[in-house]
Amino acid sequence: MFKIELPTIPRQSWQCEIGKKWDNPYTVRYESNLDDGPNHGMPLGGFGAGCVGRAPSGDFNLWHIDGGNHTFQSIPACQFAVFEHSEGEDAQVYALSTNAPEDGSLSSWSWYPQGKGTYSALYPRSWFSYEGVFKSQLVCEQFSPVWAGNYQESSYPVGVFEWSIHNPTDKPITISIMVSWQNTVGWFTNAIKSPTVKVRDDGSPEYDYQPCLGNSTGNLNQWIQDGFRVGCLFDRIRLEDEPMEGEGQWAIATTTNPSLEVFYHTRWNPKGDGSEIWDRFAMNGSLPDFQDETPAEPGEQIAGAMAIRFTIRPGKTKKIPFILGWDFPVTEFAQGVNYFRRYTDFFGRNGRNVWSMIRTGLKHHDMWQNKIKMWQEPILSRSNLPDWLKMALFNELYLLTQGGTLWTAATEDDPVGQFGVLECIDYRWYESLDVRLYGSFGLLQLFPRLEKSIMEAFARAIPTADDTPRIIGYNGASAIRKAKGATPHDLGAPNEHPWQKSNYTSYQDCNLWKDLGSDFVLLVYRDYLYTGKNDQDFLWECWDSVVETLHYVKGFDLDNDGIPENSGAPDQTFDDWRLQGISAYCGGLWICALESAIAIGNILLDNPPVNPALEKENARENIEGAIVLFRQWLHQSRAIYHDTLWNGEYYNLDSKSGSDVVMADQLCGQYYAQLLKLPDVVEKEYVTATLQKIYDACYLKFHNGTLGIANGVKPDGSPEKENDTHPLEIWTGINYGIVAFMILNGMKEEGLQVAETVVNQVYSNGLQFRTPEAITAVNTFRASHYLRAMAIWAIYQALS
Repeated sequence: MFKIELPTIPRQSWQCEIGKKWDNPYTVRYESNLDDGPNHGMPLGGFGAGCVGRAPSGDFNLWHIDGGNHTFQSIPACQFAVFEHSEGEDAQVYALSTNAPEDGSLSSWSWYPQGKGTYSALYPRSWFSYEGVFKSQLVCEQFSPVWAGNYQESSYPVGVFEWSIHNPTDKPITISIMVSWQNTVGWFTNAIKSPTVKVRDDGSPEYDYQPCLGNSTGNLNQWIQDGFRVGCLFDRIRLEDEPMEGEGQWAIATTTNPSLEVFYHTRWNPKGDGSEIWDRFAMNGSLPDFQDETPAEPGEQIAGAMAIRFTIRPGKTKKIPFILGWDFPVTEFAQGVNYFRRYTDFFGRNGRNVWSMIRTGLKHHDMWQNKIKMWQEPILSRSNLPDWLKMALFNELYLLTQGGTLWTAATEDDPVGQFGVLECIDYRWYESLDVRLYGSFGLLQLFPRLEKSIMEAFARAIPTADDTPRIIGYNGASAIRKAKGATPHDLGAPNEHPWQKSNYTSYQDCNLWKDLGSDFVLLVYRDYLYTGKNDQDFLWECWDSVVETLHYVKGFDLDNDGIPENSGAPDQTFDDWRLQGISAYCGGLWICALESAIAIGNILLDNPPVNPALEKENARENIEGAIVLFRQWLHQSRAIYHDTLWNGEYYNLDSKSGSDVVMADQLCGQYYAQLLKLPDVVEKEYVTATLQKIYDACYLKFHNGTLGIANGVKPDGSPEKENDTHPLEIWTGINYGIVAFMILNGMKEEGLQVAETVVNQVYSNGLQFRTPEAITAVNTFRASHYLRAMAIWAIYQALS
């Protein structure tokens, strides 16, 4: 006989007390950068569908409903509440947030006490375990249908809240669970339709985003009874059949049966004291069954609520599912540039399909839950992986939902749609290539079709040009936006036209960067090798751009010695760090990129494309000619790289600055050579010596190994300059990439020690679900919600 039990929460989950008060959370390094504080929890929602974050306090406080834009604000009327009455005792009733509204609204409600229970998270699942308040044992498990290799449900804009209630006493207990929701249809779109791009004080471009919060005129709420399904649907009067951005629907729903009582109130004032629903609910767990579909007047706010009441006998357990769904099918970039979201391939595009999603969720949520468990279990059960790593592997994937993610509807040219994650909220542009050199390992291993779609977008962008002049934030110089043949830094920003207008960032002139072209070639070859080595058409699609961008980068080899020189301006991913002449970092990437291009060319010679349109006239002769040329460049480069830079202990930063800094990521090119099973950039003995020096100087001697690996310090662990920025930061993703490199070279114990230090920095200092690019020695961070941190999956790849 099937027995209902409380959920088993994996011990590998990240945990904190409900409503945790952080004593000294890390704070932002630059005031102009985003710092929403530590009250962040796991997001709910599908990739590119918009997401909602529910914090450890119980607040729904993160709203990424408008593609690429960030709203962090608690909406108190969006909340769960529990009424409990045990026979012969007084009833207890609480709204399940530890934070009462700061504006005085909902003053009649009772708010859950801080510290009474545990919040746990293992993306895409999280749990609230309520302890020490109610007589019953209550656990709410939250998840969205995201699992590896799933290109349909992973796009759905739904969140499942599965309540498990156990009665451990010898008396019956009456429980009522209420969920309320404010109608926010129309809120999440930019009120500024043509925002001006400005240069922030740190030199980065930004634009104003002003969501239409509170714009509820015409909103209306409906009570839906659909067989055994019941719920509140939140809609808006529309003038046109085709929805605009921000137009659509929300819904909250559950199932009912004869053992459950259902109550509702479809129109109450969320800005008042809340007594319209709280008085009845606090008295006996009911609502007045009030239904009113009158649209909101100008300035008016409306909310709806539903409650499920039931009695649990002693020793018994019951499960109650609630589904939250939303349907906002359009993402608008620049005014008039509209895309449909991926989930609309399965639910339609008119913005009136939320109840179809509700029906799907109520039917399939058990299956979704099992699919997630089946995906996670093989990793969670591996005895050679520490629990802290398992926790971080899954939780760092939060960014695939929360990172301003775009995932468009499929087209003939893009059969799984186009995909993109922001570099971060502060640097609001998509899929920065230098960052995804490490940050794309999770996507590669779990959603390879999306990974390759991004690289195809870069391949399409390389031959394009945009001569629009711009002011460079770093030095005030003027430069064109995109040079033909240059690999773009990024695929564009939410306020313009991603994929069509690339190279959005203007902090540096990225046309001059020496790593981007190499990064592109390396990622193309990596994605081919690690997705089965059988998609030759992917290589054919990218080949012309491989050739063009390598020629472009070679143009920076001014002395024609084989290796392009760094110019003395920050012209690579460490874009506050001046490199001069041949650099260990860019030079190694260049050598490995040439090896990759030669390998790609040889594969193409042996494998004509399945799609004959990809093979241009004289393709074979052109490929053979490119291979010959690349081999010449490679021979030149190899002849000088080691001899120019090796100092007896490690590789010098570059050939002209005279710096003795130990650069932590100096042998990234060698890491990729090993990853791609290409000829080594440098011999093994030098790899071992260099990694040991990095571990000693940049980790052990830099604040005694308590922080992570610093980007670059002197051999004794001291700074070259006391006020250095990037060299003295600990970059989370760079650390994870270096750890993977260490593991491949026999330094597993030391590498995992470094990785654990960095993971603890993030998850012990209030940075969970907003992992930054950089951490400093004075408990500050920079650039939260950062893409590169998904490089932790490079560690998993190395250990596998």
